Amino acid sequence: MSFDLMSYQPRGDKKNSDFFAEYLPKIYERRTSSGLADLVGPMKAIVMQVERDALFDTLVGLYVMTPYRHTASYLGQTHKFAILHSQPQFPALIVMAPLSDAFEDFISRVNRMYPLARGTPQTRYVGEIYGASDLDTLTRTLEDQNIRFEYSGETENPFYSAQGFRFTTPSDFTCNRIGYSSLDFNDTDSLGLGERVLLSDEEQARLDQAAGFGQDSKIAPLMLGIDHLATRILAGEREDAILEFLTMVPYYFWGAYNIFDMNSSTNVNRNPTVDDDKKSPAKVFTANNTPSFVNSFAKLPMPTEDFVRNFGRRLHHMAVEIQDGDHNAGEKNVDFVVNTLKDKGVPFLAHVVGECKDDPNLKQIFSKHSKNTLLITEYIERCHKYDGFFTKDNVAALTAAAGQDEQYQHGQVFD
Repeated sequence: MSFDLMSYQPRGDKKNSDFFAEYLPKIYERRTSSGLADLVGPMKAIVMQVERDALFDTLVGLYVMTPYRHTASYLGQTHKFAILHSQPQFPALIVMAPLSDAFEDFISRVNRMYPLARGTPQTRYVGEIYGASDLDTLTRTLEDQNIRFEYSGETENPFYSAQGFRFTTPSDFTCNRIGYSSLDFNDTDSLGLGERVLLSDEEQARLDQAAGFGQDSKIAPLMLGIDHLATRILAGEREDAILEFLTMVPYYFWGAYNIFDMNSSTNVNRNPTVDDDKKSPAKVFTANNTPSFVNSFAKLPMPTEDFVRNFGRRLHHMAVEIQDGDHNAGEKNVDFVVNTLKDKGVPFLAHVVGECKDDPNLKQIFSKHSKNTLLITEYIERCHKYDGFFTKDNVAALTAAAGQDEQYQHGQVFD
């Protein structure tokens, strides 16, 4: 797919600084001149960690709410790993859990800093893994640009320095990692995650039951794949987070829009080399327009900044694209999926927002955050091949709904 980064004009009404305008094209040019653009490919896997005793319940939840299905599990030195797939050309999902509740590393230490994260100290979205053709050259190239990588003996979880992988240290701006690998994620035994372990008969029966629900209710075929991954960060770190991410992967800054009602902006980055975002999902960064202490003058809503102060910088939600179309006359597929999940007992934050009539548009909704992953699942239907990625009104409504569910009361402050 031909795409001219240097001539592309980002969409949106969010004003960026002169600093951002200066360094964005420089980063694009350096990716090409350094060879990084040729070394790094699309997203190959999504990685998250949960509590030791929540791994299997997480799998059941993913069966009900996403198109992912369990492929294999492995027992490593410090963690158990479960690998899930949706379609072979879409990123795999790696869910890991420490073997001991006492396990300590960056995740548990940073989670304990935040009031609504410290109750689940092992639970955090880790980051993505991108395909890479030459890990040694890639590492040297990015280290010359002051990107830090994990090395054996420097991290408590040996997965981050395992053969066939390279992981950056957690970002100072997002707390997410970027990983790279030359391995085949559809051949799970090749990943070297440890000794393969089988599910018990009871566990397999529970997963089969969850898969049966998706098929019998007819919602499973409508869940296509991951559309985007959205991280919430602090107001003053928005541009740094975007530019750092674009330094490390061959994405481009699609654009940014102010969501005035929620005092925030939504900033979208997409992969220009794929013909379908689900093959390498978009990365979205959301940040307050003003930091909380300045916002205290205007007293505007600030659910994005409140989320960061309560949970820390981290992934907020992952969006599942729903197949465009009508399930029944007058009922869009996303409405059918959500209503079916509600009948199953899945809680949602609000009603479906957006309209899909005769013109291209979006319909979308947030679930409540999972107790096992702390992530919200968004369902999104892009009607009539809508290509605008999102609408400001929809985002405002979703952000407001999430903000009501992510509050923390302390002293005389309720946020």
